[in-house]
Amino acid sequence: MAKEIKTEILIHTSPEKIWTILTKFEDYPNWNPFIKSITGDIKIGNKFRARIEPPNAKGMTFQPKVLVFEKNKEFRWIGHLLFPGLFDGEHRFELLDNGDGTTTFIQSEKFKGILVPLFQKMLDNNTVTGFHAMNQKLKELAENK
Repeated sequence: MAKEIKTEILIHTSPEKIWTILTKFEDYPNWNPFIKSITGDIKIGNKFRARIEPPNAKGMTFQPKVLVFEKNKEFRWIGHLLFPGLFDGEHRFELLDNGDGTTTFIQSEKFKGILVPLFQKMLDNNTVTGFHAMNQKLKELAENK
């Protein structure tokens, strides 16, 4: 079973400015309503610690592995619930430079595994709401700095 969630928002600033906010992980607790913390050495192949707290759902801390960390463009990781194949999530932040002083920020996640159907309702409601809330806060921060 597989499922994908994809959200995007237009931000009136450069990818560089958004990237700076997005990768200043120590500030996440101050502004990010969805991903409360990211700690560790963020390099391709490394595992790090992340805490997510979707609205109206139980939060969880996990240790995903960095798949892509391309400055001003993309940050992608994969995490697993307990072990691979049960409930896997490949999370992606993508910054698209529109060439006109704006950036399209895309936040998406592909879920795979035998437990995906059990989490369907939470993903469709709480997780999507969390993505939108984070995207909006990122936009506010980036446009007001």
